[in-house]
Amino acid sequence: MTNKETANDVAVIPESDKVEIIDVHSHFQKDRDYFIDFMKNRKMKTILVDVAKHNATDSTKIERSWDEYVALAEKYPDLFWLCSSLMGLGIDEPDFAQKEIERFKKEIAQGARMVKVWKNFGMVTKDNSGKYIQIDDPRLQPIWDYLKQQNIPVMAHIAEPIQAWRPLNPNSPHFGYYSDHPEYHAYNFPKIPSYETIIAARDNWISKNPDLQILCAHIGSMSHDVDMVAKRLDNYPNIKVELAARFGDLATQDSKKVRAFMEKYQDRILFGTDFGNSTNQSDLTAEELTREKEDLASDYNLLHTYLSTSDSVLIRGQSNVGLSLPKEVLEKIYVTNAKSLLKLK
Repeated sequence: MTNKETANDVAVIPESDKVEIIDVHSHFQKDRDYFIDFMKNRKMKTILVDVAKHNATDSTKIERSWDEYVALAEKYPDLFWLCSSLMGLGIDEPDFAQKEIERFKKEIAQGARMVKVWKNFGMVTKDNSGKYIQIDDPRLQPIWDYLKQQNIPVMAHIAEPIQAWRPLNPNSPHFGYYSDHPEYHAYNFPKIPSYETIIAARDNWISKNPDLQILCAHIGSMSHDVDMVAKRLDNYPNIKVELAARFGDLATQDSKKVRAFMEKYQDRILFGTDFGNSTNQSDLTAEELTREKEDLASDYNLLHTYLSTSDSVLIRGQSNVGLSLPKEVLEKIYVTNAKSLLKLK
């Protein structure tokens, strides 16, 4: 799995407490024999989110997992939906936007319900002039216009948490991630634009596309401060946020304040985890596979405990108490808002 939560011992969810769940942000790249039972027992479906990256050995090429996700969605149509992806690599080419639009036509036909853009905009990918490509670059506008016409939302992971621009802090919920992925620890790379610059470009893009439905991934990279998130939700009626991999940030804040935020914006918040896998089942022993399944169940249970109870929790090293959200709010966050945004049945 990726972005694993640091789970304490969390009780199994009673059957009476289970609600339908749509995890709008997962990366289950490899098949598992336990998928059907695991997800049906949890009343869960998920969206497999493709991530386009620079090839590890050739930065002029793109590396994707799209074909693997399509194969899984075709094998398990009752469990998985699809989200495509966009990078800015090749943006200087005069036919860049049209090529991407033609690709989206094919991938929407294959089942894509969203298109993801992510932190390579602003932090990684550069154009031929050597400038970092920001998400509000006008060369991308034909793509947004096409997605508006097709009523396809954009999942936007723009910027990293603000801690990426600060010294590595063992007490941060992101200490483990930046220890393992120093290439995204912007503090060590002064040429990467500032957090404020990237967020401003993101906000400018949103304001210029009021008819584009945008799902801000990872609580809009503002997860350290729900007031920042609330300000954007108030300013931009076309955006929603999802929670993936940022429960630790929420747990650093006062639970009463976070609960009030969740209740106020209950129609604009979606459940996501960023959980996934990248190892072939054949490369795991039976014991490793069992442990993986148990860890995954524990991680989902921990997030449900945080959202639905007032129990003490430990998430990514952050101790707090749960939000104890009312069931009607949970149902919106878990399923209703996702069905509405993505036209799911």
